[in-house]
Amino acid sequence: MKIATWNVNSVRTRLPTLLDWFESAQPDIACLQEIKCQNEQFPRAEFEALGYNCAVHGQKSYNGVAILSRYEIEESINGLPGNKNDDHARYIEAVINAPKGPLRVASIYLPNGNPVDSDKFTYKLEWMQRLHAHAKQLLAYEEKLVLAGDYNVIYRDVDCWDPLVWANDALYAKEVRDAFASLMWEGLTDAYLAKDGRAHQYTFWDYQRGAWQRGHGIHIDHILLSPQAADVLESVTIHKEARAMEKPSDHVPVVAALDA
Repeated sequence: MKIATWNVNSVRTRLPTLLDWFESAQPDIACLQEIKCQNEQFPRAEFEALGYNCAVHGQKSYNGVAILSRYEIEESINGLPGNKNDDHARYIEAVINAPKGPLRVASIYLPNGNPVDSDKFTYKLEWMQRLHAHAKQLLAYEEKLVLAGDYNVIYRDVDCWDPLVWANDALYAKEVRDAFASLMWEGLTDAYLAKDGRAHQYTFWDYQRGAWQRGHGIHIDHILLSPQAADVLESVTIHKEARAMEKPSDHVPVVAALDA
């Protein structure tokens, strides 16, 4: 089974590119972020034509997450628990009727947090605390769990082209990296680190300053797995070629293959 995560940076704007990639890559499950549309505007019919069931948590113009699955979606939950006043569409969770038993999957769009001296950074850290608490509860179920998405975290020095450039950025702040590490210490496995781990393998290149052409990228899209899911992890692939497609997102898909 292939499970993809992809910040698509507007699902409607890039729909032809997305459909081309889906037809080529054939993921079984896909976690999308930054769909930038309300639920009723999501191109459900186009993805259903490719054989996908869709669970969508949208928001007008900003944010928005979705889970697409070739298998039945038994239930879905919108929003990260812990703050009833948070109206950002950044989290959706679904239980999927996979061939070898139920699989719980979440699509995550973690806040950017910049600038670090603002309420946006405080919100990011609070959001990560809530994610940690919720992940701890989910891990107690001892089931196959996949937490996939755009975490907006540069976890290692070698996950960016130049750490000095990112020294004062919320994606690379020590508090953020520590929070990400603390999340994994609960028992989660980063799929890429487990099956590849090479330095300077990026998932995002900015549209500005020729970042793609100059190789100035960062690795901020992660797939975290419970022990039960990590036990059946087979491989991880960063689909770098998607950044060179027509009208691309600034992120590329990351795909984990699981025997699940």
